[in-house]
Amino acid sequence: MSAWLPTAPCTPRACVEAPAAVTARAVPRAVLRLTGVVLLLLAGIALSPLGARIPASLIRRWCQWIVRAAGVRVRATGAAAPSGGLLLVANHISWLDVPLLAAVRPARMLAKTEVRRWPVAGPLAARGGTLFIDRDRLRSLPDTVARIARALREGSAVAAFPEGSTWCGRAQGTFRRAVFQAALDAGVPVQPVRIRYRLTGGTTTTAPAFVGDDTLLASLWRVATARGLVAEVEIRAPIPAGAHFDRRSLARSAQPQETAAPAWTHTVLVA
Repeated sequence: MSAWLPTAPCTPRACVEAPAAVTARAVPRAVLRLTGVVLLLLAGIALSPLGARIPASLIRRWCQWIVRAAGVRVRATGAAAPSGGLLLVANHISWLDVPLLAAVRPARMLAKTEVRRWPVAGPLAARGGTLFIDRDRLRSLPDTVARIARALREGSAVAAFPEGSTWCGRAQGTFRRAVFQAALDAGVPVQPVRIRYRLTGGTTTTAPAFVGDDTLLASLWRVATARGLVAEVEIRAPIPAGAHFDRRSLARSAQPQETAAPAWTHTVLVA
């Protein structure tokens, strides 16, 4: 198995909470939410040729609007991300993580090549300067790291999900080290971000998870029909350039330590 192909034990059947029965009233609301998300994505595609001329503040608001249009409230804590070259890293649970992370600071996303073929979101990602990686080709790893480092040296922010796979949110994977080598090579800080999904009462929920053989449409529908969904975005203190001299220790420092359940226990339970 390629190093670009880490896997999580999470599957929709084992991990994702069964959705409550959708009432007749909930269907129009869900359709309205999904329509709002699609319209915002189309607006983003239409404006993407403007590139760097779009103010960062507008991009942040647009990302927040996408999440809110899906019916999700956002609670963000922590300081603003610094300017200049920056590697943004976060745990990965849902497709919602992408606009949530971009709302922290607009950045070039690191994504698998399959994303390019997604309807609507794929063209938007390509026009937005996404750095695509071919995870099936291990030989492409050094070139990918070099491209990320080059973007960082040029003053761009690059956003990545170093777990390499989505988890359901009740456990997490280990941050892979390769992307942190790019930050070391470029001499830029790393900004760790922790993402959680809860219900209004504070209970952790797996409803937004996009795991295993789940389909994007099924995940979109779960989010759109959910009630009281809250995304918590914890912006941790940036790790300064030079604080770590190898990618292993840098990855460990950026890895969120708190978990609802140890990953190995979760693996056993869902196996």
